[in-house]
Amino acid sequence: MTRSDPVLVAFELGFQWPAFDPFLFCVHHDDAYPAGDERMGPAGSLAGREIGMDFAGKDGWRMYHGEVVPGFPRHPHRGFETVTIARRGFIDHSDSLGATARFGEGDVQWMTAGRGIVHSEMFPLVRRDRGNPLELFQIWLNLPRASKMVEPHFSMLWSGSIPRVRLDEVEVTAIAGAVAGATPPAPPPASWAADPRSEVAIWSIRAAPGARFVLPATPPGVDRTLYLFRGEGMGLGPHRLPPRCGLRLRQGVAIDMVNGPAESELLLLQGRPIGEPVAQHGPFVMNTAAEIERAFLDYRRTQFGGWPWASDGPVHAREAGRFAIHADGRREAPGGG
Repeated sequence: MTRSDPVLVAFELGFQWPAFDPFLFCVHHDDAYPAGDERMGPAGSLAGREIGMDFAGKDGWRMYHGEVVPGFPRHPHRGFETVTIARRGFIDHSDSLGATARFGEGDVQWMTAGRGIVHSEMFPLVRRDRGNPLELFQIWLNLPRASKMVEPHFSMLWSGSIPRVRLDEVEVTAIAGAVAGATPPAPPPASWAADPRSEVAIWSIRAAPGARFVLPATPPGVDRTLYLFRGEGMGLGPHRLPPRCGLRLRQGVAIDMVNGPAESELLLLQGRPIGEPVAQHGPFVMNTAAEIERAFLDYRRTQFGGWPWASDGPVHAREAGRFAIHADGRREAPGGG
């Protein structure tokens, strides 16, 4: 790569995507689940799957760590945030603070783990008469040292409140970072993204076949990564991008984009680096190895508040709809209900 080249690093997209400070990584879940049974698990046999650790993608879907319902039963986090963008399907959240939710179909949950939380993320297959496709991004966003031990918190960004801006032949969905004057809902108050100087942006971009558009230059000191996860390729400056390609882009450079012959979708992650040491072990992200050891000790001692639910992977009633109940008892739903 030359100094004038807009691309710093290029990489293929697998299941877990690399990301750069202030982000930690991104996972793209895309599962073609079948119809659900009476317990909202997959109808039919689970034979041939490594139940409890099913990541193989047999028949186009995974149970992950779920045994009856797919998903991720209770597990701890400390020191960072999860941004979960539920593009299709539903996610049932429950946590050690007594909060719970069902969200999906374009909703986003933004959770600050802070000093420690245990939660579950289950994927109920609510439809019994047809398939239950699930697609989501989960992005891990780091917290600076000053915020790593804040109180846990989550915010719901309901689909109807998230701006979708049409710019000629491109549609931009803005989870974070304003687009053409459209501003998304605020992130949690302790987030790195809550400070406008951090210039954090999380955009989903849908480009029509043959669409031409320009990615504006980033402000000085702000990094940007682009993930082409759907389509047949795209031109970016002097490059011809293959399908399923990730790019770390040079700061301060506007980039001409030309889509290929099919509709394409991209995820854009942008932010000013936190610039602090990162120590990570499994679900804990701190600044030093000693802080990681402390996180494990604290979790063994306190369970980050315990687990108030009857199962490790609770799910809501099939007909529950989308809602959230916060730790303080506040209830919300799409449209303010």
